[in-house]
Parts: sequence; C-alpha cells; structure tokens
Amino acid sequence: MSPSPTRRRLTAEERRAGILDAALAVFSAHGYHASSIDDIAREAGISKALIYEHFDSKQGLYGDLLEQNANELFERLASSLAGVEVESGAARLATGLDAFFSFVEERRDAWRILFRDVSDPETSAALDRIVEQVTVVVAALIAQDPGARSQGGDQSEAGIRVLAQMLVGAVQSVANWWAEHPEVAREQALEMVMDFAWLGLERLSAGERWTREG
Repeated sequence: MSPSPTRRRLTAEERRAGILDAALAVFSAHGYHASSIDDIAREAGISKALIYEHFDSKQGLYGDLLEQNANELFERLASSLAGVEVESGAARLATGLDAFFSFVEERRDAWRILFRDVSDPETSAALDRIVEQVTVVVAALIAQDPGARSQGGDQSEAGIRVLAQMLVGAVQSVANWWAEHPEVAREQALEMVMDFAWLGLERLSAGERWTREG
C-alpha cells in the first residue's frame, strides 16, 4: 500500500485569503450581525482559534474584507483611466464609471454586503473613508474638463466638490439597486447614469445656471 501524499501546509497569506473568502460567503448569506466567527470557521473548515491568529475580531475581519475589495475597486478605476488621453470629460467619466459598474457586476455579493448593508459604526466609518476617496477621484475628473471651472473665483473648487459629491451619491444609489437587478445590462446602467449626470454637467460647463423664477 503506497503512502498517502503529504498535504502541503498553507502559507499564512494563503490561510488569510481563505478565511476572507469564507467570511465573504458567510456575510453574504446571513449578513454581518447574524454571522459569527464560528460560522466562518465552519465555512473555512478550520478552528475558530486559527481565525483569531489572523484577525482580532469579527469586526476586524469585516474591515479587512472591506479594505480588500475597496483596493480592488480603486485598482480597477486607476487601471481604466491610466493612459486615457481624450479631451472629452464625458469619455473620461464614462471610462471610470464602466470600470466601477464592472466591479459591481462581477462582485455583486461583495458590493451588497460590504458597500451597502453596513450598519456597524466602525465599519460604516471605513466605508465613509472609501466614499471620500472615490469623491476625490471624481472631482479630479470633473476638474479636467475645460469648462468645469467656469464658475470662477474661489467658489470653483467648492462647486466641483459639490458636483462630485452628488454624482458619487447618485452612482452609489444606482449600484445598490442594480446589485439586486442583474437583468439590467451593465451598458444600460452606464448609459442611464451618463444621461442623468453628464448632460447636466455639460450644460454647467457651457455656462448655464439655474435661477429661481420670479
């Protein structure tokens, strides 16, 4: 009888990645508060003690999972925009939004659990930091458009920031809805957001402003 092959010992990095994958599966199925470290240990096929060798708490594990997926999202955004040499602000914005929606499409569970259903104060604060980083990127994209600073003076920076804040909030809301409606094609979601967002931005760039009638 031949001896059974020796099972390769996982590295710490591989073990950590396996725990994060198991945690995502558990959080996706039950939500943050209804999930426990015991549940994650069973999903990963390891002991609870082994999880605590890599993570201090469930909250810490959740935070690392959020950071991991946020980093992936930022890498996709940066990669999509790197080397894009187009004068049209609309084209730059559409490129970034398409990368964003690609992430949501491919990682619906991650988006639903990590970026939408956050209720714990500390993990919510981490999400707020991520949204802030995305808003800074969007503001930079808007500022690259030649007409974006048509407001002039010191108010131009504040105006661009407000526009970026509104756009990020709108896109995040659309992504929350779209995560539950996979029957809507990504291209359709992108077109609807661009119709809503860019047509308004384009009119602002041309110098149009809303005024109160009367």
